[in-house]
Amino acid sequence: MNRHKPGFREAKTMSIARVTELSATSETSFEDAIDKAVARATKTLRGVEGCWVKDQNVLIENGNIIGYKVNVEITFQLEEPS
Repeated sequence: MNRHKPGFREAKTMSIARVTELSATSETSFEDAIDKAVARATKTLRGVEGCWVKDQNVLIENGNIIGYKVNVEITFQLEEPS
């Protein structure tokens, strides 16, 4: 392939991502539990680019909802080795 040909584009470097699963709970809402999971992930992981809510559950005690639990999968980019 002729790299000097007009319109030729260099191929982008392939990036590699990893997915890790987290659980978080909140006393107020599912949204707050998701926010907590993302906040925790971004404290220790660099390159966080997405979050998929895998599961939602309510915690019940004596017939009352006492908490909201989410299981999420966080996607982040792996860094290139030095």
